[in-house]
Amino acid sequence: MSSLRHENSLRRQGFRLVAGLDEAGRGPLAGPVIAGAVLLPASRKYLCFRDSKKLGSKAREEAFAYITKMDIPFGVGCAEPEEIAEINILRASLLAMQRAVANLRSLPDHLLVDGKFAVPVDIPQTLLVKGESQSASIAAASIIAKVSRDRIMADLHERFPCYNFLENKGYATREHRMLIRQYGPCTVHRATFKGVREFL
Repeated sequence: MSSLRHENSLRRQGFRLVAGLDEAGRGPLAGPVIAGAVLLPASRKYLCFRDSKKLGSKAREEAFAYITKMDIPFGVGCAEPEEIAEINILRASLLAMQRAVANLRSLPDHLLVDGKFAVPVDIPQTLLVKGESQSASIAAASIIAKVSRDRIMADLHERFPCYNFLENKGYATREHRMLIRQYGPCTVHRATFKGVREFL
């Protein structure tokens, strides 16, 4: 289970609003990359928050609903496939995180960021590799990002049903790669990614 060890340490150093940051969707061949930012109040324990990749879809939806029900501040940021093609997936992921921070209703004074790369904002940051397994705030952000992205891909499935985004979420499954070969890429495929660019 993720803990509040890092958050509590930062609060003891004088940082009052500590936000966790994570993204979902760096690897898929289609759809946006989505980031979540979450400000967990210090007054509770958060046993339901784990890395979103280790939770089933029902558990992720329940955790997302808990965040909403408890009015826990969160922000969502998005970088579209066109932006991914223009600036590359790493920079697009950091841009999505920057936008997630901007969409929080309160500006954090410290960020706990999953990964090795700082977000381009003028806020002190702690970078944590595999942070979703260390920080409840990052784990909560991973859930926000993953659920938000899955819902976007469900909406895109309605527009482009031939690619079965409802099931593959844009990832490079065998079926999805076959469908790209069969129908060609659509406007939400990532033009610079191997598995897509060959068919443009």
